[in-house]
Amino acid sequence: MNMQNTSETDPPIGTNLIKAKVKTLPNGPGVYRMLGSNDDVLYVGKAKNLKNRVSSYTRISGHSNRIANMIRLTHNMEFIRTQTEADALLLEANLIQKFKPRFNVLMRDDKSLPYILLADDHIIPQITKHRGSRKRKGDYFGPFASPGAVNRTLNTLQKAFLLRSCSDSVYDSRTRPCLLHQIKRCSAPCTNEISPQDYSLLVKQARQFLSGSNQDIQGELAQQMQAASDVQDFELAAEYRDRIRALTYIQSTTDVFARTIEEADIISLAQEGGQSCIQVFFFRAGRNLGNKAYFPRHDKDTPSEEVLESFIIQFYENRQAPRKILLNLTLPSKSLLEEALSLKQDYKVNLTTPKRGEKADIVAHTEQNAREALARKLSETASQQNLLSAVAETFDIEGPIRRIEVFDNSHLGGTNQLGGMIVATEDGFVKNQYRKFNIKNADSVPGDDYAMMQEVLTRRYERMVREENADSSNRPDLILIDGGKGQLGIARKVMAELGLDIPLIGIAKGPDRNAGREQFFMPGRDVFNLPPNSPVLYYLQRLRDEAHRFAIGGHRIKRKKDIRANPLDDISGIGAKRKKALLHHFGSAKAVMRASLADLIRVEGISAGIAQHIYDHFNGEGS
Repeated sequence: MNMQNTSETDPPIGTNLIKAKVKTLPNGPGVYRMLGSNDDVLYVGKAKNLKNRVSSYTRISGHSNRIANMIRLTHNMEFIRTQTEADALLLEANLIQKFKPRFNVLMRDDKSLPYILLADDHIIPQITKHRGSRKRKGDYFGPFASPGAVNRTLNTLQKAFLLRSCSDSVYDSRTRPCLLHQIKRCSAPCTNEISPQDYSLLVKQARQFLSGSNQDIQGELAQQMQAASDVQDFELAAEYRDRIRALTYIQSTTDVFARTIEEADIISLAQEGGQSCIQVFFFRAGRNLGNKAYFPRHDKDTPSEEVLESFIIQFYENRQAPRKILLNLTLPSKSLLEEALSLKQDYKVNLTTPKRGEKADIVAHTEQNAREALARKLSETASQQNLLSAVAETFDIEGPIRRIEVFDNSHLGGTNQLGGMIVATEDGFVKNQYRKFNIKNADSVPGDDYAMMQEVLTRRYERMVREENADSSNRPDLILIDGGKGQLGIARKVMAELGLDIPLIGIAKGPDRNAGREQFFMPGRDVFNLPPNSPVLYYLQRLRDEAHRFAIGGHRIKRKKDIRANPLDDISGIGAKRKKALLHHFGSAKAVMRASLADLIRVEGISAGIAQHIYDHFNGEGS
């Protein structure tokens, strides 16, 4: 049976649509997007020759199941011409990061990595942790593999160089040294405990050390320690000794050294069971700044070289690439990747696969780390799969359970109402798919848990129905409700109205609300309990508790925002300057609300018209 047959009135899809698009394509480089029925981006690809590349999709045969399915689901295509293939590669990475298409290889963790910033935008430079774009003037050192690694290094650098870490506003307002000075982690330039000239010397030493001049700095400190000791200034000598120890600690906190690697990223891929782990080690100024494991999402039959190539261009989309990147695989598109990364960084970037020597040993060590991390991941996944299978068996649910969505609501006396949804899969909790729902229905009674649950479920699954296509991975196999018979009845009503057939379970605290005595509710079954030592019970308790933590955490944030809200913010025409003048004059927003018109007029910068506007706003006469 031909899957691509359409009537004369139906728009072409799949291979028929692609054949029509190919006729108008140029013979040049560019990027193409394959779109689904709701204009959702299925795939982003780049091509040296758009016409030739897209022509390969005009037939189903000869492709993997993943690509064949993508072709069948394609309802439209969009194209962007570029000057070169390298430009196309960079644009492809940008669009993948933006749209996260389901048929592309995707980085699951695209957070920016932390750096140490030695800022130069103040007369007394500050040392601090930095994430994101490099807008502040100063020297950036890193990246570090984790916030923990940069925090440990930063704390030790403060001991070694005594540089301030406080913000400029805190620095400018100090009248006496803070606690950091007392514990010998800051030289307190804020209160002139050190001269600007001597502080500048500390900054210079810190910059040299972070740039790799380790031995020179330690040699200087050793000489200064000896000189202080010679004149019997043992307290000063002890300070220099402690600083030398701090620098030694920084250089000895890693178990991977490399004499021949000054600045490079070492990237290795390991594959097993259709999954991949990519391990990245960061070397800067001759030091290992840590390593991080990534688990990109891809189809099981995606070749390892394609996974690594896609990862590299996406990894450096929002990061600065070093001049040298060492890999454990030789990539077919090595030259193109080098050209694209060099174009992005404005200096030459080299990708190499060392075969012998210390560099090859480091790459092999990185690959071993990737294999071990992947083995742990697969073990955890297998454990989660066993639990999901046990849930299906315990509750007589047909078919495998791959995704569970759990709902809970939170409010305080009917205020700051918020619903929370968490997601659990065979990979554990999928926190980037958690969702919060601010309760918007003005007709519902504040604090009505049933109405809150109905609104949250309706909004979640109406949207799923709108966005869902033939094989959406966004549909849950089980919905778990934190509540009893009433909440379950609401969930059944919503599912019926939307025409959805998804298994539902309600979980409620049992007698005396004791954990371990939970009661379970399912359509067509009497209320029941699970054995106290049941692994399924422990697992569902964890899901319920995580949903509760997420919902109540969101509720508290919302409540804090309301508490901090300033009534003056609601008055049109009152900006930051006028608000400041009012608060300085009256002392609080409540005092402004109670003020008479004559009092308001006396405030500097508040005209008679503005004063009347403020008075009317709080006294019910505003328009």
